[in-house]
Amino acid sequence: MTPQRPNVGDPSQTSRLSPDWIVGFVDGEGCFHVGISKHDDLRLGYQVLPELTVVQHERDIDLLHELRSTMNCGVVRRNHEDRFCWRVRDLKNLTDIIIPFFERHPLKSKKAIVFLKFRQVVAMMQKGQHLTDEGFAEIRSIAASMNRMQQKDSRESPLRNESSGIQ
Repeated sequence: MTPQRPNVGDPSQTSRLSPDWIVGFVDGEGCFHVGISKHDDLRLGYQVLPELTVVQHERDIDLLHELRSTMNCGVVRRNHEDRFCWRVRDLKNLTDIIIPFFERHPLKSKKAIVFLKFRQVVAMMQKGQHLTDEGFAEIRSIAASMNRMQQKDSRESPLRNESSGIQ
């Protein structure tokens, strides 16, 4: 077992991942993302989808399962070919578990700025503001600013869909 790769596959190991380890792991491998998807059947025609995602190669799937067990929320699913992800989308889990965790154990990188924007969007959704024209416009603006940070950090071309985040 090393601090970088805890031996989570060993059934004799019952320890959970430490908060500091989780913060470092999410700082390096996580993505706080606010997706906005077109849905004509909704009142405003769009759905707001906040999520925290961590992607790893299949060799580290046990680590994703341990992260899910330690945080007691989310799902582990295949992401693409040999990649898997731990993903938390449920608004209650984001509000009650994920956001309080990162408030108590702050991120250390520039991702902390994206987390604050993510937290703001989730709080607005808790109040139902995503269901109003004004609230949705503000969320869209926040999501776009997260998107600009991703483009600046990764120096990639602009994303063409209505989603944002930083990786």
